[in-house]
Amino acid sequence: MVVMLGVSLSVLLLLPLASLSPSPSRVCRRCCDHLQPPESSASHPAHTVAATPYQIPEVRTYINMTILKGEKGDRGDKGLPGKNGKEGPHGNRGPSGPKGTKGQAGAPGDACKTQHSSFSVGRRKSLHSIDYFQALVFDTVFVNTYEHFNMFKGKFYCFIPGVYYFNVNIHTWNFKETYLHLMHNDREQVILYAQPSERSIMQSQSVMMDLALNDEVWVRLYKRERENAVYSDDVDVYITFNGYMVSPGDQ
Repeated sequence: MVVMLGVSLSVLLLLPLASLSPSPSRVCRRCCDHLQPPESSASHPAHTVAATPYQIPEVRTYINMTILKGEKGDRGDKGLPGKNGKEGPHGNRGPSGPKGTKGQAGAPGDACKTQHSSFSVGRRKSLHSIDYFQALVFDTVFVNTYEHFNMFKGKFYCFIPGVYYFNVNIHTWNFKETYLHLMHNDREQVILYAQPSERSIMQSQSVMMDLALNDEVWVRLYKRERENAVYSDDVDVYITFNGYMVSPGDQ
């Protein structure tokens, strides 16, 4: 009984090994081989298929760099500026912006410095005629805006072209003729005249002139061909010469 059980166990153990041994009539195939069988078993024997070497697939290593990223480094030095690029086309004109707010008013100008001129001068000494024409020079200043009247020469110089008003007042001398001209440059404009008399009187003359730049206005005493004089003293002012601009030339 024991012998029969041992024999049966040996047979059962050998059956699986017998089923695993390859059959000489079958050919080993891979799933990737062509499905069609060879045309002739004679021309393509089974051992040639089995002799074909099996190619091992290529394995490439891939490293995920994101997991190897380190800490952020320091900022590098600024590089040299590159070359300027080509100028692009002009763009379309943009819309007009909103109107700005009104600005503050400026400081007022000084019209007197540019649009006004005046003078008023006097003389405290008498004056007699001599052998040539002489300008009536003054020694007292009442008004002389911007020094347009030259006290040394006794002449008004026009620095602002325009229309001016002039007036001259004198006191005559007893028994002597009074003969003066109000001059515009070298031309006589009006005369101030008084005949000899036992009494001395005040005489006056006025005129308006249209002056250009650098014109001169002055009072001229006639020469000795006609004995004449004007009177004054150190106490009172008898002789005056006045002038002022009525309107500038650009108006």
